[in-house]
Amino acid sequence: MRDLLDRQLGRVTTYRLVTLSLLLLVVVYSVFTATGVIEGLSTGDNLVCLAVLLIASYVSNRVLGLLWRVRPHAESAVITALLLFFLFVPLLSIDTGNLVWLALAAVLANASKYVLAWRGRHVFNPAAAGAFLVVVGQEIVGREERINAIWQTAATERLFPFVLVLALLVLWRTRRLDVAAVFVVIATVLIVARLLDVAGPDQSFVDVLKTTFYSYPIVFLAGFMLSEPLTLPPRRRQQLAVAAVTAVAFAYPMWIGFLTDNPPSLGVFAITPELSLLIGNLVAFALARRRGLVLELEETRRLTPETHELVFRARRPVRFVPGQYVELTVPHARTDSRGSRRTFSISSPPDASGLVSVALRVPEPSSSFKRALLDLEPGERVHGTGVGGDFVLPADPSVPVLLVAGGIGITPFLSQLAHEPSRDAVLVYGASTPGEVPFVDELAGARVVLVCPQRPASLPDGWSYVEAPFLSVDLIAAAVPDLADRIAYVSGPPAMVNAVRPGLAKRCRRVRTDYFTGY
Repeated sequence: MRDLLDRQLGRVTTYRLVTLSLLLLVVVYSVFTATGVIEGLSTGDNLVCLAVLLIASYVSNRVLGLLWRVRPHAESAVITALLLFFLFVPLLSIDTGNLVWLALAAVLANASKYVLAWRGRHVFNPAAAGAFLVVVGQEIVGREERINAIWQTAATERLFPFVLVLALLVLWRTRRLDVAAVFVVIATVLIVARLLDVAGPDQSFVDVLKTTFYSYPIVFLAGFMLSEPLTLPPRRRQQLAVAAVTAVAFAYPMWIGFLTDNPPSLGVFAITPELSLLIGNLVAFALARRRGLVLELEETRRLTPETHELVFRARRPVRFVPGQYVELTVPHARTDSRGSRRTFSISSPPDASGLVSVALRVPEPSSSFKRALLDLEPGERVHGTGVGGDFVLPADPSVPVLLVAGGIGITPFLSQLAHEPSRDAVLVYGASTPGEVPFVDELAGARVVLVCPQRPASLPDGWSYVEAPFLSVDLIAAAVPDLADRIAYVSGPPAMVNAVRPGLAKRCRRVRTDYFTGY
């Protein structure tokens, strides 16, 4: 089941998955309103609101990109519009004034990416920022009939099963189920406690739990907004802290009412779901001031028939821990379903001069992104949204480790072994053919067990060979007899990682994984 999910979800980028999921929710919601399953505005009114948001978001994103002299990410603008649809629809009425303010929410959301930014990286979730700013704007001008982010569409009983399934798919794809779980559990406990207190003994716990999930956008916010990678800190423990703070802020009106029997009223600055997310964004910014990167291509090397390495130089030294990844953006024409952004494990060790290397496998046919990346000429620049990830070795260099790589999953280990060559590390590397073994020179001298169907003509010092069609736990155990003393790190295609992870978990001190989904 895990392999099936990874294979299917890996066919599209996270951005495309979120876009398709939100569009599917719009379709389901529209069908329900058209058939009377959900009462509210007509389907036509819903589509008018959606059209206004999409046009305003896309156009403003393009204009702002021109003003800031960057090529904007079109799919990001579409996602922002779809999120705002679920925050604001249905409106009390769709007169011209309300539609103008709805469009303004989309414009402000996109503007927040450029104005409320830190060194090329936006600080706040755009949809949440747009929703909050439009409410503040209406307060400033003294508008009587206001539009507010009521989140009614995002928290609807009939729509909840669809929201739940699609949110879980997004969280599975982004490997943030634990982050969402922290938010959902804390927010649910606080809200349920208050509702039980208000309802009294006659209300069952199950009914209160249903009311919580059908009335508050807990799952929607966790799956589609809290999980946004650009506003989360880089390390998992930081992300869990942000989720906890956001959950407390989210439940604050109910929670403080539970403690004082007097829920607070703060007017326009009342704690709303979007404001709770903005508070979490601020905490994330305080924990790690992630900034965008500008990388200039130095050279491209072809290492094997299918493997290429690109060496970039940053304007300033890039701070990262070996094993972390960088997300690159390469805008290009005729973008396919793989999108124009992709994450790559950094294959080079930290370098004071700003050199950053990534490697990628480019099979035929390849994605439009990989073709555009390889078409770059020396001196051309790409943008990185930042560095992140927790696939890092223990801080104590005396801890022995087992490194298991499949194919291009070798890249994080290159950075780690170059940074700490004296660490007690054994690398078990699975390759499809002897001709697809890159970085032989870089790994010469390291303790490497090469697993391949055919034996190479020669092996570097420190290497040994095992003839096998693929990696297995028994094979690894036979090659590395002291598994029980080691922490295992497994990197590569999801099928390989899922195949060896359970067995290694029983034989090693601990197992950490890094999935190369979609490669």
